[in-house]
Amino acid sequence: MTKNIGGSRRKARHKLMKSTRHKGKVTITRSMQSFATGQKVHLALESSVHKGGFSTDFIGRTGTVTGKRGKCYEVSIMDGNKEKMIIAHPVHLKESKA
Repeated sequence: MTKNIGGSRRKARHKLMKSTRHKGKVTITRSMQSFATGQKVHLALESSVHKGGFSTDFIGRTGTVTGKRGKCYEVSIMDGNKEKMIIAHPVHLKESKA
């Protein structure tokens, strides 16, 4: 039986790349932002922060905050017909305007 070589971020170079304008340190405001239960958020993986990251399969999805677990938030998304819960640090979340 064969095994996959590499980790969870294997073959994700293009997804995790930042534009030149956005490179550098993450602002403290982004890491300290707070969300209310029921609020819509976009999943945007911050590649320079490894803690509290989620699978690269869910980059660009929109979900609803269902609760808080420690410093991270529980976000519920629909993956096809299944509802999935993702635990993500606030630095990887963006407030949805719509």
